[in-house]
Amino acid sequence: MSSQTLLLSLIVGLPLLGFLFNGILGLSFPSYRRKKGLIGGIANIVVFAPFFIALYLLFQVTGGAEPMTVKLYTWMQAGSFEVDIAYRLDQLSLMMTLVVTGVGALIHLYSIGYMHEDEGYWKFFPYFNLFIFAMLNLVLADNLLLLFLGWEGVGLCSYLLIGFWYKDMNNSAAGTKAFLYNRIGDFAFLIGLFLLFQGLGTLNITEILNNLHNLPSHYVFWICLMFLIGATGKSAQLPLFVWLPDAMAGPTSVSALI
Repeated sequence: MSSQTLLLSLIVGLPLLGFLFNGILGLSFPSYRRKKGLIGGIANIVVFAPFFIALYLLFQVTGGAEPMTVKLYTWMQAGSFEVDIAYRLDQLSLMMTLVVTGVGALIHLYSIGYMHEDEGYWKFFPYFNLFIFAMLNLVLADNLLLLFLGWEGVGLCSYLLIGFWYKDMNNSAAGTKAFLYNRIGDFAFLIGLFLLFQGLGTLNITEILNNLHNLPSHYVFWICLMFLIGATGKSAQLPLFVWLPDAMAGPTSVSALI
């Protein structure tokens, strides 16, 4: 494994490890839930570390190095169709990685104090780590199917975190509302993926960019429209904006992250 492969794997994998470690131990051992310093420390380390790794890689990419693609393994294969768990690091994805991990790390740090007296402290940070993992898959994915997995992960975590104080029915309803409105956009995004694959026969981002001239013209409008609707739902723009005001019912840290 090359050093670049290792570093990129750590950027994506550390938040997932934080989610699994704190989540499994918290579920399995009630006594672990009282170790708030340890839980918060681990949750913060697995987000701060990817930020500093991305900062290190920034100097390599901006120094003229070629964009790098790291393939971890083949996710699914059927005939000529193949989808990999693969990540692409270029100037754009690296900048978004710095935003996700940098801003996310500061919010994680703030949450140690903000959530300290909350009885759900032990599960709040695994949800937060999972959110960061999903966002990193979204911005670093080398193919649109893996990107969609991160896209859906962000929607799931939004639901879990907006409705985190689920014993209050208003909060629970706000989480459900966000989930449903996001599904409208996600369904449109999924249709866009189907149309794009039908038109070009690939979901690999590099191959799509290199073959856009082969995309039938009558596909272009509908693909762009479906992707626009998907982005509208996720970013709470007209007309799918109504879930965002209610999302403020969740913890302040959640509002900041969203």
